[in-house]
Amino acid sequence: MPLPVDFHIAPQPDGSSCGPTCLQALYRFHGDDVPIDRIVGDVQQLDDGGVLGVQLACHALRRGYEADIYTYNVQMFDPTWFRGVRPDLRAKLEAQAEVKDKRKLKFATQAYLEYLDLGGRVDMRDLSAAFVAELLAAGAPVLTGLSSTWLYGGPREVGRDPQDDDVAGVPQGHFVVLCGWQAASRHVWIADPLRPNPFSPDPVYSVDIDRLIASILLGIVTYDANLILLRPRRP
Repeated sequence: MPLPVDFHIAPQPDGSSCGPTCLQALYRFHGDDVPIDRIVGDVQQLDDGGVLGVQLACHALRRGYEADIYTYNVQMFDPTWFRGVRPDLRAKLEAQAEVKDKRKLKFATQAYLEYLDLGGRVDMRDLSAAFVAELLAAGAPVLTGLSSTWLYGGPREVGRDPQDDDVAGVPQGHFVVLCGWQAASRHVWIADPLRPNPFSPDPVYSVDIDRLIASILLGIVTYDANLILLRPRRP
């Protein structure tokens, strides 16, 4: 079945640059050619390698894009913050960082505070096939942070340049771009920067929506679990 969107993604240069590579592919889709080494240099890596999706969204906001994050990370966000009369999200994040000592949470908090200051939006919506289809129907690809361990169904891994180890390994996070929806088969087209990857020999392949949803939700293990929409700002 042909792709509804013509989307191309380069191979990631190393084991921890999947996020910047996905961001570069999205920029190119929108006619914005940015060298990968520039994006990698602009985005601070975590202590254990890799980046957070919100950092990629901040990079896009600084380039004049609009950004929306639909989050499923209940380590970072309380669901009640997105119901009824919504509280000041900045104040809630700052208060949470005061009473929780996790280093990664504090790092993520600073990134989200910057994201909000730059005009980014955060929301929670039930993650369903209908919602994914709704987002993709607009024709713009969607960046997502997910669990590659679940997506690929492979062993857990160890190290900054991960090696398989089903005993000592830990679940791994990854970034891919969702670039099309097949209603009849309930499959989503995915553009994956990892070459080769355990799921498919091709950089763009389709995945059953239920497997994808589980992979996104399990991205919470690495502080992502989100859908990120980036669009050039209208004149």
